Amino acid sequence: MPITVSIVEDNDQLRATLAQVIQRAKGFQCVSHYPNAEAALEGLSKDRPQVVLMDINLPGMNGVECVRLLKQKLPDTQVIMLTVYEDTENIFNALAAGATGYLLKRTSSAELLAAIKEVVEGGSPMTAHIARKVVQSFQKPVPAPSPTEELTPREKEVLDYLAQGFLYKEIADKIGISYETVRTHIRRIYEKLQVRTRTQAVAKALGR
Repeated sequence: MPITVSIVEDNDQLRATLAQVIQRAKGFQCVSHYPNAEAALEGLSKDRPQVVLMDINLPGMNGVECVRLLKQKLPDTQVIMLTVYEDTENIFNALAAGATGYLLKRTSSAELLAAIKEVVEGGSPMTAHIARKVVQSFQKPVPAPSPTEELTPREKEVLDYLAQGFLYKEIADKIGISYETVRTHIRRIYEKLQVRTRTQAVAKALGR
């Protein structure tokens, strides 16, 4: 049985070319093609193709929203985005909406047919450049924790007064604790921030 494919593409010439490529390929059948999302949502429920090639920039409803609604109607139909957009936002919006693959329109006919076959067999075909972007998005360095995260609320309060230039005795009066308790808090602040002076402690707390 041939793999049944539908196309949603507003460019008449490209839509016709894609339909011709699929129809002429052995083991594939183009069952329908649509110029916009609205017509596609109405017709695909009857066509029930195995794979849909979906453009993003469509007149009216865009392709990403079309995928979201289509997957509600046909959860088993696999959708491959076929678009010129290669920015991270569009990629992840499409994948989050339910697309299984993401190809750029410059993909060759042979690669496109291979991707259709791959998605039917359980794969997630992506243009190499797109796949690299997806991988890189998961490899972003984890931001370093703030130096003050280990400080207690009281120690943060004392450090804040230090940063404002208050003396130990003034800090004690402000908070309502003894002078010695202030010194103890400051000693612990220095230990946790791994500094030796007020200036170093304030600079580290401010990320300098």
